[in-house]
Amino acid sequence: MSRLGPFYVCLLFSVLCYSVESCVQRHVRAQVPETLQAGYAVSKVNLRGCGTRPLHLASSDPDFTIQTDGTILTVSITTVPDSGKSFWVLVQDQRGQKWKVDVNLAPIEQVSQKSSMTVLRRAKRRWSPLPFNIKENDKGPFPKDVELIASDSSANYSVYYTIDGPGVTTGLVGLFSVIQNTGLLRVHQPVDREQYPQFIFTAHAFDRYTNKETDLPLPITVNVVDENDNAPQFSSPLIFKVEEQSNPGTFVGQVNATDRDEPNTPHTTIRYSLLNGTDLFAINTLSGVITTITNTLDRETQDRYFVRVEIRDMNGAPDGLSNQGLASIFLTDINDNPPAFKEKVYKTQVQENQANVLVLRIPVDDKDLKGTQNWQAVYEITKGNETGNFWIKTDPATNDGLLYVTKPLDREKQELVMLEVMARNEAPLVRSSSSWKKVPVELTVTDMDEGPEFSVPILRLKVKENIANGTLIGTYTAADPETKSSNGIKYYKLTDPGSWINVMESTGELRTANIIDRESRFVSNDTYNITVKAVDASQKTGTGTVVILIEDVNDNIPLIPAPDRVVCSKDNQRGSTMVEAVDYDKSPYAGPFTFELGPGNDGKWKIKNPKPGTSVVLEQAEDLPNGLYKVPLIVKDLQGVGEEQIVNIQVCACVREGECAAQKISAKLGMWAVLIMLLALLLLLLLCLLFVLVCTTKGEKLRMTDDYDGTGGMLLKSNTEAPGEEVKDALLVMPGSGVDIVDGSKGAAALEQQTMLSAGGGAYGQQAIHGGSMYQTGTQGYMTNQSMFSSGQYGAGFYGTSSYNKFSDMSAMDTWRTNELYLDNKLAFFGEEEDGRYAADVLKPYGYEGVGSPAGSVGCCSVVSDQDTLDFLDSLGPKFRTLADVCMNKAERGQH
Repeated sequence: MSRLGPFYVCLLFSVLCYSVESCVQRHVRAQVPETLQAGYAVSKVNLRGCGTRPLHLASSDPDFTIQTDGTILTVSITTVPDSGKSFWVLVQDQRGQKWKVDVNLAPIEQVSQKSSMTVLRRAKRRWSPLPFNIKENDKGPFPKDVELIASDSSANYSVYYTIDGPGVTTGLVGLFSVIQNTGLLRVHQPVDREQYPQFIFTAHAFDRYTNKETDLPLPITVNVVDENDNAPQFSSPLIFKVEEQSNPGTFVGQVNATDRDEPNTPHTTIRYSLLNGTDLFAINTLSGVITTITNTLDRETQDRYFVRVEIRDMNGAPDGLSNQGLASIFLTDINDNPPAFKEKVYKTQVQENQANVLVLRIPVDDKDLKGTQNWQAVYEITKGNETGNFWIKTDPATNDGLLYVTKPLDREKQELVMLEVMARNEAPLVRSSSSWKKVPVELTVTDMDEGPEFSVPILRLKVKENIANGTLIGTYTAADPETKSSNGIKYYKLTDPGSWINVMESTGELRTANIIDRESRFVSNDTYNITVKAVDASQKTGTGTVVILIEDVNDNIPLIPAPDRVVCSKDNQRGSTMVEAVDYDKSPYAGPFTFELGPGNDGKWKIKNPKPGTSVVLEQAEDLPNGLYKVPLIVKDLQGVGEEQIVNIQVCACVREGECAAQKISAKLGMWAVLIMLLALLLLLLLCLLFVLVCTTKGEKLRMTDDYDGTGGMLLKSNTEAPGEEVKDALLVMPGSGVDIVDGSKGAAALEQQTMLSAGGGAYGQQAIHGGSMYQTGTQGYMTNQSMFSSGQYGAGFYGTSSYNKFSDMSAMDTWRTNELYLDNKLAFFGEEEDGRYAADVLKPYGYEGVGSPAGSVGCCSVVSDQDTLDFLDSLGPKFRTLADVCMNKAERGQH
């Protein structure tokens, strides 16, 4: 005790000089027995206010020790004098802060006498042994004595002791035993504190003679005192990340470790240290936090560091247990490197008139992490693309720049194009002194044989509607872009919806071909568009558009679109109706209109409030009975142009306004009645169309040849030897015969033979009519110095030169006329010399068949102008006799 005196004095002095705010109470007072056994828990220092940091606890009295939880225990048997006993406890944390706690102990009897004036009696104390301690991993020898168990009843009885519970009869069975006569507790084997930190079992005292318990059972506590037998272990992966070029002191990560030994003791006080990498990183020895100590970490140079970390208990003392681990520190990327071009200048060629083609691939290098925004390049044309001819984008796979031509280039305007391209990243630059890079790009435009170009892409012309056909409205020409010449260029129309304009092939003149109508459906907003194509000698083409602005003329009068009106008759009230007019011209050739009644007005109707406008109200001038009234109304436009129109006004009793009662009744017929009427109307229309197709042909103006002098006729198919029904029922007319056409359906009065001489001269003949059929009799004549058809019009029904009879119901006649038209047109067409047509398909003589041929030449195109009769049919055999009989009259066949 004398050796420790100076130490405690110095310790007391340092505690008194160290004035900081205490995290524990300043005084601890306790009442204890006069004699304290070893391991007796005197009291406890409250350490709750000191946080979770490991604390170092020390007692100034060597007879007492203090555990890490603040419990004050006796080290050996200690006697507390009547005056009490005082000492102090020193509390120190890892940062060196210290606090002193005063401990005052007083005997229980003394306290009782001082605190009470009553008569004091010594109470019987129940046996209460203090907690016992054993060392873990004790090496023996075993069994080993621990402590004596004593009961207060041993003063009056001869007792023996037994124990049971954990460590005795359960759990680690047989660890403890007791000598019954003496109560000596013994341990029989080593114990691992980390597995069994404490044993609490029960002790019993029995009378030797009666075997009855002389005292109540008492819990016995045996604490296993910790030994530093466990090295600290890492409790989390040693993998950390930190940004490259981070500032010194940047947090990297925290190393976490645990120790299985008793908490809050030096055995579990861990110190952290780095065994390498100390020039780049540092670690807090108490918390295990790793930080950077430099800003030179470069991911592009080294993207990962391996640092060995050591953890040691006993607060890092050399004799402490330790462990080591390898920490991996990864550097994350920042955008500290801009994209770099591989060339100082890029050159390429592009052909003129090309669009949407790739002309250049521009590669770049970027040292940042591939696939991230720090690496992904974005390209921009900073110079030379003012006209918008180019476009650049990024190839996501290679990060190259792809330069495209989006609009065609013209070499005649620019042979060399200078661009400037800049490359940047999607992410901004961070902690870098560099800037975005730029590179020049030279594009040479190569020549290409181009088509003609019109003087202007869109030619606008003003033209008044209804101008005469053939009027020159403008000229639209093109030139070769290389030579600037228009020689050899031809012009054609591509689109002309109304066929209104002709384009002169060689000059490009634009002339009207049809009437230009501003009110046509082909006109939009008074404009009419056509497109023109120019073709040069090498068949290269160019197109242009002509926009014709049509100026209006007063070519439309005001019209009444709905002239049929209904006026409802009412008692003692005269009705009226509103009439509206429209004019398809525009101002000043349209409204407002003036309305006035025509000269034929009978005075039954009058105009109400006549004034210019687009409508007028007609009202009764007198009471009128129901019926239909026609009112002449003159409508004129702003220029005074108009005419009289008839307004049909139906005065009737109405079921509702504007609807006559009869109309209502007819409307009640129902849907089926309306459908039946529509079906009947449709059938009637189809029947009319059938008659038109069978009985008529389209009229057409024809140009006849002047030298036609042949005869004609029609052979109708018949399957009988004599003239068949088809021949008898149809009309057979020989052209040029000079006969009149007689309607055989008129009756029996017309069934007589007629002989007439053509007024044109040179043609004569006789006509016989039998039962509605007509045959030529007499000798077939010919016409001289006169056209076969004097009027030249087939469709109008003119035949011969002297007379005309309507014969609309003879299909044979119509068929003959149609065939005659087509044959004459074809002969006239092939008679022209253009393209050499006359040499292939015209009338030409053929060689004679030879002596003895009764038919002469039978070529299909033989000249037949010398044949005046049909006698040659007699030599063609019996099968052709029927044909001869058809063409002969009754007298010639001997039929009277």
